[in-house]
This record gives sequence, structure tokens and C-alpha cells, in this order.
Amino acid sequence: MKTLLPTSTAGSLPKPAWLAQPETLWSPWKLQGDELIEGKQDALRLSLNDQLNAGIDIVSDGEQTRQHFVTTFIEHLDGVDFEIRKTVKIRDRYDASVPTVVGAVGRPKSVFVDDAKFLRQQTKQPIKWALPGPMTMIDTLYDDHYKSRENLAWEFAKILNQEARELEAAGVDIIQFDEPAFNVFFDEVNDWGVAALEKAAEGLKCETAVHICYGYGIKANTDWKKTLGSEWRQYEEAFPKLQQSSIDIISLEAQNSRVPMDLIELIRGKKVMVGAIDVATNTVETPEEVADTLRKALQFVDADKLYPATNCGMTPLSRRVATGKLKALGAGAEIIRKELSA
Repeated sequence: MKTLLPTSTAGSLPKPAWLAQPETLWSPWKLQGDELIEGKQDALRLSLNDQLNAGIDIVSDGEQTRQHFVTTFIEHLDGVDFEIRKTVKIRDRYDASVPTVVGAVGRPKSVFVDDAKFLRQQTKQPIKWALPGPMTMIDTLYDDHYKSRENLAWEFAKILNQEARELEAAGVDIIQFDEPAFNVFFDEVNDWGVAALEKAAEGLKCETAVHICYGYGIKANTDWKKTLGSEWRQYEEAFPKLQQSSIDIISLEAQNSRVPMDLIELIRGKKVMVGAIDVATNTVETPEEVADTLRKALQFVDADKLYPATNCGMTPLSRRVATGKLKALGAGAEIIRKELSA
């Protein structure tokens, strides 16, 4: 990235009301067939336009083409039965009805590559594409075949690598793997989670990122945060291993969180995507509030390695609030750019 402090979103943006129910996770599509394909592309263009108008430098599809950041990818795989459902506890936090792994998992064809090609045609800006990470994928399923979280994660890592290589060939500049599970299953992260993530990113020449956050602003997540005490030190568990990994960019939650900013020191040398927008509130940050978070982060990361972003995805927010937050992110980063150039 040639731009100093290039801004981006960590994940999803709200969908227009004509495509899916607003402010809702796993919202079903309101269109079908060719109309759905066209509607997704229209929504992607709108989302891209909102990002560009807000001064976002690294743009994405806003996840307009998928219902959910994990399950939409899994829907396209062999070996997973969405009719056979089990209730599991997602990230040890809340119960959800999930599909079942009934056989060997495989990827019969690409999942997001056509969508990524469409986005690439719409803009000359650097584009980022998010994929679910292996550990977060296994945490969103019931496994009745492998009977081993690690074995299933390695199979998913191979599948993700196939998809990532095709996304890179389609013109994606940054491939981000979403791993909120890294904030929960610390022993697994260090035993095999980071290694599985590296397998998913193996051989890529584009930049790679891992996004680790405290979740969407839904009740189960906000209730969990209340139990974490005055300091959130979960990153301390995964960061040392990630600092030694082949992943280029580490994405973390910082705005209105209780994460001690000095934990960024543990990933010294990596590019750091600092969440400067709180996605768990409808209050729109001021540019100065964003700038203040970035100033604090700059004590622990060099300016040429700081990527201002959102804490997490913004699907549960209204489009009005999300657009305001995007503009605050762009304006806040510009304040710091001017301070640094002065």
C-alpha cells in the first residue's frame, strides 16, 4: 500500500432492505434466481460506493453476496448436510442450530471467485476479500465424520487455500481470514490453529491478514464481554505465535474495548489493522475519537504498518449508522496523516 494509514473495514456492511432483512444476522434473501444474482451485484456496487465516498482505501464487497461470513462458504462444500442440524455452543457463548459434517469435506468448485472478479471490475482501488478461518469454520458445525477438531480444521485449511489462490488470481490484493475463535480456544490456537491458518494462506503472493475480534454487536457477545473484567488480555495468548507466523497483517479490536493497546507490541514487525470503530453501538464516532485511538496505537506500531479499520463487521447496524461510521474512519485517518506529514 502506497497510501499512509490505508483504511478498510474488518468485515460486513449492512445489506439494503430490498435484498435482506436489515440489522439481522443470517437474514434470508428476499430475491431468488437471476434476480438474486443481480440484486447482490447491485448491493455490492452500493456498498463499494459508500466505502469510496467515505474515503476507505482498501475496499471490499461488504459481504453483500453472502448471508453469513462462515456458513455461506460452507454451503458450497461437499460433506456437509444442512438438513441434518444440531445445536452447538458457538465459541462457548451462545447456542445455534448448525449443519452436520457427514462425510469427507471438499470444494467441488470456487465459491466467491466470480463475486471477486465482479468487484475487481468495479474499481481500481486495492480490494480485500474475507474468508472464514479453519478454526472458526469447525466451531460453526457439528462434526459427525472426522470426530477431531484438528483433523477437520486441516481439511478446511486445504479447501480455503484452493479458494484463496483463485481469489488472488482474480485480482484480490489482500485475503483476510476471520478467526474470532482465536480469542477463545487458546490451547488449540497454539497447538495447531495458527499452523492451520498458515496452511490456508500457503503459497499466496498477495498480502494475507487474520481478523480476531470480540464479535458482532449482538447480545450474546456484549454479555460475554461483561464477564471479561477490566482488561481484555485474550490477544496475549495468540499474538506471540502469530508474530512468528507467515501472516502479513493482524487485525484487532481497539475502539471502546478494554484491550490494553500495548499488546500490539507482541506483534512488532507485522502490519496491524487497528479497529477504531465500535460496531456494538449505534453511536457514530467523531473523526477525533478515531484519531485518538490511532494515536494510541502509533505508540506501539510504526505508521507505515498501521491500517485503520473497524472492530468487526457492521451487518447488525443500520445503513445510516454504518455509513456515518465509515466516514468517521476515513476522516479520522486523514487527521493523523496530516499530523504525521507535518
